[in-house]
Amino acid sequence: MSGPAVALTWLYVPGDRPDVVRKALGSGADVVIVDLEDAVAPGRKEYARRATAELLSDAVTVDPMAVPVHVRVHGEDDVKALAGLPGLSGIRLPKITHAASVHHVEALAPGVPLYPLLESALAIEHAYSIAGAHHSVRGIALGEADLRADLGVRDDAGLDWPRSRVVIAARAAGLDPPVMSVYPDVRDLSGLRSSCAHGRGLGLLGRSAIHPRQLPVIERAFRPTAQEVEAAEQILEASRTEAGAQALPDGRFVDAAVVATAERTLSLARRR
Repeated sequence: MSGPAVALTWLYVPGDRPDVVRKALGSGADVVIVDLEDAVAPGRKEYARRATAELLSDAVTVDPMAVPVHVRVHGEDDVKALAGLPGLSGIRLPKITHAASVHHVEALAPGVPLYPLLESALAIEHAYSIAGAHHSVRGIALGEADLRADLGVRDDAGLDWPRSRVVIAARAAGLDPPVMSVYPDVRDLSGLRSSCAHGRGLGLLGRSAIHPRQLPVIERAFRPTAQEVEAAEQILEASRTEAGAQALPDGRFVDAAVVATAERTLSLARRR
């Protein structure tokens, strides 16, 4: 039930469109997220649950070692219906505000990786306790549409603090860096690229998408550039030739923290 070492692209698809889900498995996304919540109309929730359960029961169609499939659930009935299915790689939990909610879901789906989504001011205040609620929690992220509405935020600048808050909470809990929330304009690839660059600067890693055309932009935005790879290689080479802190000929200072950052850069560059 594990995914790739570093996932950068997470593609949402509606759970009531199993044909679209199957196409998404070949889209190149690192993780496919079947959405049973916002993307499904109220009258189609039950059908979406049944269709998703059928899909995740088919070990031929869904191979979690190839493309992990997560499900953003709508409620307890979804969790009960999907827990234990062979194709399920993770459950994304919307509108989580307290660690107790995580424990409740874990009891219904023991051993399934959980990914709480923080979508309100209260959730942001409890970010660390949610991130560290249980060892089944493998990551946290923002649900930015609902968070914007809750905070009355009109532009991205108002999300900088919540984004930084979840980065810190995830790190403190020993989790991977949070993934950015979706960029809603699927035609504005330039805006997506700029937004990804800003999020990367805040410590976020990777991004959810709602259309396959967004995937290559996200991939390029979060992968190290050739210059970053070259700089990281120089730092590691210097660390191998001389122990301890030192200064490179171009003036860059190298110590253990800088070396660790360089190692992460090269690991991300080599991820596949």
